[in-house]
Amino acid sequence: MITLKEWMELVDYRITEGSDYGWNCYGHDVHVLDSWNGDQDGHSFSVIFDTKTQTVYEVQAHDYRNQRAYRLINPEFKAAHNLEAKKRDVYFNEAWDDVDYIDLEVADDFIQKSLAIREGKDYDTRVQIQVDLEDDVLFQMMKLAHERDITFNQLVEIALQEAIDQHRMLNDDIADEYDFTYGRRGPVIQEPPFPPTNFTKEQARAAVKKAKKKGKK
Repeated sequence: MITLKEWMELVDYRITEGSDYGWNCYGHDVHVLDSWNGDQDGHSFSVIFDTKTQTVYEVQAHDYRNQRAYRLINPEFKAAHNLEAKKRDVYFNEAWDDVDYIDLEVADDFIQKSLAIREGKDYDTRVQIQVDLEDDVLFQMMKLAHERDITFNQLVEIALQEAIDQHRMLNDDIADEYDFTYGRRGPVIQEPPFPPTNFTKEQARAAVKKAKKKGKK
């Protein structure tokens, strides 16, 4: 998770507003700091942290020019945050009108996007995820990447896209089979859930096998 010092450096120590945090999910000594550049089409950044321990619970980046909002929640407190949102019966993904937060998983992804937003530069809108592979699967994928003359990261991206596509196909099949309308089986699922970031050995090997088949075409 990003530290308070890293966030302060990210906003160049420019603080424009601060207040106590209104929810209880992160504890009692929780404060919010905001940094806004003063432009309605500009950007702002927020950090929610503990005033005693300096623990950062959540950081947000708001790109008003491109109508995008990014959020990184400390994984140790994400369940508590979501539970309180459910109890309050609020849609906690909304950043502002017609713009939802895009949840990030990697601190460096948040930092790189935020730096680009601050400088008004283009940036990669894809979401980075952390993938944990066992040593034998890692070796197989590195070998396959070399055989296909692509980088290891490119191969991992192909494997993840395959898994995401499978989830989308599964979600489409469910939508075809059932009538997901309000008042019957619940609302339509807009986006299928992403695959687990911690691959099992079987899932990783299946992804490698698929990538090999694609390479032979």
